[in-house]
Amino acid sequence: MVLLNKIYPVFLSENTKKRIEKVILYVALLGFFIHLALIFLSKFNIINFHLESELFKNPISAIYTPFSFILIYEVYLLIYYLPKSFTTYITKQYEIITLIIIRKLFKDLSGLQLTSNWFEIKDDLQFTYDILASIVLFYLIFQFQKQGKRKNNQPKIDVPKIERFINRKKILAVFLVPTFFIMALITFSSWLASISFTTEGLTSFETINNLFFDEFFTVLILVDVVLLLISFFYTDKFHKIIRNSGFIVSTILIRLSFGVSGLVSTVLIISAVLFGLAIILIHNKFETNNSSSTKPTIKFKRL
Repeated sequence: MVLLNKIYPVFLSENTKKRIEKVILYVALLGFFIHLALIFLSKFNIINFHLESELFKNPISAIYTPFSFILIYEVYLLIYYLPKSFTTYITKQYEIITLIIIRKLFKDLSGLQLTSNWFEIKDDLQFTYDILASIVLFYLIFQFQKQGKRKNNQPKIDVPKIERFINRKKILAVFLVPTFFIMALITFSSWLASISFTTEGLTSFETINNLFFDEFFTVLILVDVVLLLISFFYTDKFHKIIRNSGFIVSTILIRLSFGVSGLVSTVLIISAVLFGLAIILIHNKFETNNSSSTKPTIKFKRL
């Protein structure tokens, strides 16, 4: 436990979070200007990359790069909030998949074909799906956060047991920081190695968009299962177990969305967040019911 108290602040303290936030913002700005410069250098044939990628055709698509770094920061925030609040940890999962869709919108904007055959063009249809999905997800996340902040009136009991559970989550969070960092480096290195600048060998956009995050959500599923198993040591309440199990199902649905494309992917993502919202709504009903049933009744004697 002494070792945990030494390592935890190094990775997940408030000061560390602020430093990482500042670094990410600077890197995001730098990445944006580099991407923009590459687009214009390619456009005016100053440098010929021989790349037929949508990411190098329009200056609007340069916004894709800073959003990618913002997503990395969101991954860190997800780990940061894991020991602090389970619902905030799940909320961050939903925010990440929503930001992935928003990031994709900037690519879609650069390739829109404004014609009367809007609903017959595949890319324009996908843009329609994504923009509607981002609005729906924004609202669902708002509702999920609202439900997650609800407090019940039940007295807090067995504080040492709660502290032990938090310490277990801290250990998991400390392990996840270097794990995801290494995963990101390996994924980025593999992607760079797969690019051939002498041919039109840039990875397809769908692959780039899912880069790292398909493996990321696979690991999150395993993390959610570990959290569920650990929670059995500290609670046997049915509604808590169902809530944690439901969130695993929600994460699995998000992971499945990376294996498909088009409308099916969008429907899976919305279904995942909607399922998570339904789970927490029912969980809160259970909490309210249990709270009201445990309130002491006052009996008055007749004079």
